Amino acid sequence: MLGRLKGRALLVAVLVAGLLAGVAYAAATYTPNTAVVDLTTRCSGPNAEVEQATAPTNGYLYEEWMGCSGIAFARSTDGGKSFSAPLNVGSVGSNLNSWDPALAVGPDGTVYASFMVSHGSQYYPVVAASFDHGMTFPQVTQLVPPDPKNWGDRPFIAVGPDGAVYLTWDYGPERSSVSYLCAANGSCAFATGDVNVVLQKSTDHGKTFGSMVHVSPGFPASGGDLAPLAVEPNGAVDLLYQGYGISDPATFAMTPAYEYFSRSTDGGATWSAPLKVGASAGTMSLDEWWIDTSIGLDAGGNLYAAWDTQAANSDTGWLAYSTDHGRTWSQPIQATDSLGVPHIMEVEGGSAGTAYVGVLTNSDPRGYAMYLRTFSIKGGWQSGPYQVSDEFGDPDVWPGDTFGISLLGPNDVALSWGSATPSVGNKKSDVFARSIHVAVR
Repeated sequence: MLGRLKGRALLVAVLVAGLLAGVAYAAATYTPNTAVVDLTTRCSGPNAEVEQATAPTNGYLYEEWMGCSGIAFARSTDGGKSFSAPLNVGSVGSNLNSWDPALAVGPDGTVYASFMVSHGSQYYPVVAASFDHGMTFPQVTQLVPPDPKNWGDRPFIAVGPDGAVYLTWDYGPERSSVSYLCAANGSCAFATGDVNVVLQKSTDHGKTFGSMVHVSPGFPASGGDLAPLAVEPNGAVDLLYQGYGISDPATFAMTPAYEYFSRSTDGGATWSAPLKVGASAGTMSLDEWWIDTSIGLDAGGNLYAAWDTQAANSDTGWLAYSTDHGRTWSQPIQATDSLGVPHIMEVEGGSAGTAYVGVLTNSDPRGYAMYLRTFSIKGGWQSGPYQVSDEFGDPDVWPGDTFGISLLGPNDVALSWGSATPSVGNKKSDVFARSIHVAVR
């Protein structure tokens, strides 16, 4: 992780003033629909790495995270005002060798909760399905890979309008090639490895999945990882991934990464040649430990990419958009300050031409906080960052590599995040959630 800068409080003020100078925002206002809710008061130990999804059929809000001695899940039936008691997702998830949750809801209301497990000599995803709106998860499917000692990490999951389930994950045939760079107050990145983006598809509600499709070119060592995806109403699958260079084919040594976009119009069977997105913003460093890739789709079919780049003593969050299904992309648009701390980015598409950008960062000297901004393709940023969280989290405690963001309604954004706040105490991280109403004049 990048080192912190001295005199950060002063630098925050200088950078924010610089970003806002001469900008006339369109006066977006943010009104909390709910108080901040702690989902994890009944869970001992740390809780972090939350993912979120909403159901189009009933408006329920679902949360999945690392905690409660495994992979935990809770739901809200009242717009995020309250949540059910956490439950462990599937019998496979009730152990400490599980990580990286991912969550999606199908058009029929089926809830898919995915995560990674370590079993024997293999790492692979598990997909648990709930057919009663998250009350139980009776179907648990393990996507066991063909290689006996593989490496695997970070799944993402999405469901198409026809109910097809798409799951991407980071995959390497031989685990011994992967070497790690771990942060004392974060998780791990890697310096070498036969890493790749692969996709698997289910057409039977997650009961079975097809074989791997290699998305990032160059298998078995393409340098690709972190591949969130979005499915358009016509079934086209849009995917954004982080692509490192492989500088040595023998040791799989890596060079800094760029963002790449790829698209499938045949149900994930084949993929377009990767297109570099936002290259002028710079690169992602090898020791960046958080999830540095996010893709969103708005109601008008416009795509959005959010990520952050690292340079000497600096880290900057960015946004780019495409109005032609990913064939071309805008120049990168700066979304955050440039302090040398993580800016964990997520984007969610709203109404046509509108996106909501979440940022979890400790650029404030008081610690980690959750922020929200609204972007318009026609009008640019509609406000400065709005602080969603009430408290600041301890910067020395891992908050998770990502957070949750989704739409509860046309102008209602739900967010969830991990943080070790003073009210929790004992340097313990909990998972929090809040719903915000956004109005733009």
